[in-house]
Amino acid sequence: MYMKNTMLFLGKVRDSLRDLLPVVLVVTVFQIAIVQQPLPEGVSLVDLLLGLGFVILGLTLFIQGLQQGLFPIGENLARELVGRGSAFWLFVFAFTLGFGTTIAEPALIAVAGQAALMVGEAGLIDNSESARAGFALNLRIVVAFSVGTAVMVGVLRILKGWPLHFMIIGGYVIVLLLTLVAPSEIVGIAYDSGGVTTSTITVPLVTALGVGLATAIKGRNPVLDGFGLIAFASVMPIIFVLVFGLFRF
Repeated sequence: MYMKNTMLFLGKVRDSLRDLLPVVLVVTVFQIAIVQQPLPEGVSLVDLLLGLGFVILGLTLFIQGLQQGLFPIGENLARELVGRGSAFWLFVFAFTLGFGTTIAEPALIAVAGQAALMVGEAGLIDNSESARAGFALNLRIVVAFSVGTAVMVGVLRILKGWPLHFMIIGGYVIVLLLTLVAPSEIVGIAYDSGGVTTSTITVPLVTALGVGLATAIKGRNPVLDGFGLIAFASVMPIIFVLVFGLFRF
C-alpha cells in the first residue's frame, strides 16, 4: 500500500512538472537567448532549482487537496442544502463562499496592495501607509462582496434555468456603460479585479458548488448548468469596482 501511494504521488509530481514545463522553457529561453543577463543579485542557480522544486511540490499538493477534499465537500454541501429545500441557506452559503474565498485570494491581496501604492503615488489618496492599507482593504472587500453576489446570482440562474449567455452579455453591457463614466484611474484596476478573482482558491470551490447544485436539481445538466458561476465571478467585480471608483474618486 505504501509503495502504491508513493507511485501515485510521484505520478502526480510528474504531471505537475509536465504542466509547468512550458513556463520553465519560456523563462529559460528568454533569460539565456534574449535577455542574456546574469541572474538578479542574490539569486543563484541552486535557488532557482530549489524554487522550482517548491512550486512543483506545492502545485501537486494543492491539486491533490482539491480533488480529495474541497471538491467533494463543496458538491456535498450543495446537494444537502437542495435536498432540505432551504433556498435561504443555499443563498447564504453561496454568498459567504464567494466572499470568503475571494477575501483570502492571494492574487487579489497582491493586486489590491499594488493598486493602493499606485493611487497613492498618483495623489488620488493620501500617500501614507495607513491610507494605502485602508484603500487596499476597501478594494478587497468590494471585490469579495461582488463575488459573493455573483455566486448568488449564478445559483439563482441554476435554480431558474435562465440562459447563461444573455446574463453574461447583459453584465458586460453594464461594464461598458460604466467604463464610459467611471474615473479613468479606476478602470484598469476594475478590469484586473475581475481577473484575479478567478484564481487558486475561488475557482475550485465555486465550481464544485455549481456542479453539486446542478447534480442535485432534477432536470439540470451538470455540464450545461453546473458551470458558468466563474463567469459571473469575473464580470461582477468589474461592475462593483467601477461603481466604487465613481464614489471614491
